[in-house]
Amino acid sequence: MPRQTPEQIAANRARYLELKSAGAGHAPLVLPPPSPRDMAPPSADSIILSESLPGGWYWTGVIRRGQVLRISNPGATPGVSLLAWNLADPSERYNHADTIKIQWTTDLRKGRVLFSDMGRVLLSIVEDSCGRHDTVVGGSTPASVTRTYGPDSGIRNARDNFILAAGKHGLTQRDIPPCISFFAPASVTADGTFAFDASAVAPGDFVSLRAEMDLILAISNTPHPLAPRVEPVPVDLTIHTAPAPATDDLCRTATAEAVRGFVNTDAYLSA
Repeated sequence: MPRQTPEQIAANRARYLELKSAGAGHAPLVLPPPSPRDMAPPSADSIILSESLPGGWYWTGVIRRGQVLRISNPGATPGVSLLAWNLADPSERYNHADTIKIQWTTDLRKGRVLFSDMGRVLLSIVEDSCGRHDTVVGGSTPASVTRTYGPDSGIRNARDNFILAAGKHGLTQRDIPPCISFFAPASVTADGTFAFDASAVAPGDFVSLRAEMDLILAISNTPHPLAPRVEPVPVDLTIHTAPAPATDDLCRTATAEAVRGFVNTDAYLSA
């Protein structure tokens, strides 16, 4: 492919900004503030699963449409990585690029959704006390762990955990896309490098994700590759039932792109 001229680059940039402005025009001027950290936990009679995920380890299982996964972070661990696949057809999976591109933002917090590679919504962020999550850098790898902790540290990484988790569902390495990492305040600096603000994650932070279809989930409690050297500590996972979303549900109506995503999702599920 021939290299673009400066004029072409400028024209493409202008077109991108035009489309971004049009898309942002349909979004709320202000998304809700973060959920309070002391927000009441799910009621006991609504809980389907409740367990502690030790630092360095992974959990995988199935969550049904309408159920909510709450990831609680009592020890402020910097990074909990997640992947999701359509239970009925695991070739459909979380897509980090479309999640950013369709919503015109990397700022994923309460009111945003996680898209699949089919333009459908897999998960909605219905509550979120942190608001600092990363879907650009990806999860930790053997190389990133060696860089941070040194060789033979015994610290596990998200890549290997996801391979193990995927294998339990008959999936392989080719089924593992880039992940989203919650409680991971990564940002891009003015010179184009990445920065990590570990102080933006506080003890007691949590995020609640509503499943918009039946899903396979894999969660790796391993520090983000840009996080400072810390000892991984446990996080708490709770899956619970929740009322059906109302017609004015924030996640279903926040942007025109999200509306179309749910039209695609609802049509697929009703077919």
